[in-house]
Amino acid sequence: MTVEREIADNLQTVRGNTATAAARAGRAAASVTVVAVSKSQPDERIAAALTAGQLVFGENRVQEAQTHWLERRDVVPGLELHLVGPLQTNKVKDAVALFDVIQTVDRPKLAEHLARTFDALGVPRRCFVQINTGEEAQKAGVAPAEADDFIATCRKLELPIVGLMCIPPADAPVAPHFALLRRIAERNDIVSLSMGMSADYEAAAELGATHVRVGRGVFGERAPRA
Repeated sequence: MTVEREIADNLQTVRGNTATAAARAGRAAASVTVVAVSKSQPDERIAAALTAGQLVFGENRVQEAQTHWLERRDVVPGLELHLVGPLQTNKVKDAVALFDVIQTVDRPKLAEHLARTFDALGVPRRCFVQINTGEEAQKAGVAPAEADDFIATCRKLELPIVGLMCIPPADAPVAPHFALLRRIAERNDIVSLSMGMSADYEAAAELGATHVRVGRGVFGERAPRA
């Protein structure tokens, strides 16, 4: 099987599963966007996804994303890039120049840097606040109890907060975490929810996700780093 056929088949499966899961909750398939997470992928597999009609991609690292997307940024109509990994303040300018959406706003210092950079470059990007629903010490994100205050802080800075994002603990049932994220969003009048990855994107689509972040399900297992 060619790379192009493999990726096209994977995308068809993910899209179909997402649509079916959304339908179980009485939602339209178009209400859930599949974000193909292309971190660590070779160029031929990214090109195959583009050929198959995928236009929304996620990346974890700014520098790696530049190698994948800088030359494509202005030549692929409709391309939309999401940063779905942690953002260091010294990478904010590069991130704002490349990405359409920053999904990992998680601390006041970063929010302040983003606000200043949006003003300086005149290109405000849509932002999601990352919530650490499992309150895991090793994981980025705002604690649920602090979420309302942090969202208010971001809004005072005039950040365009359009969504919330979470990564549930690896071995925990996902439904309670997705429900918690949805409750935080509802009381803060936020409509977009980025939740669900390759292992649980169907559950996420059924439980209210507007964005699911799928890497392995689209591209297959990543090759080990050299």
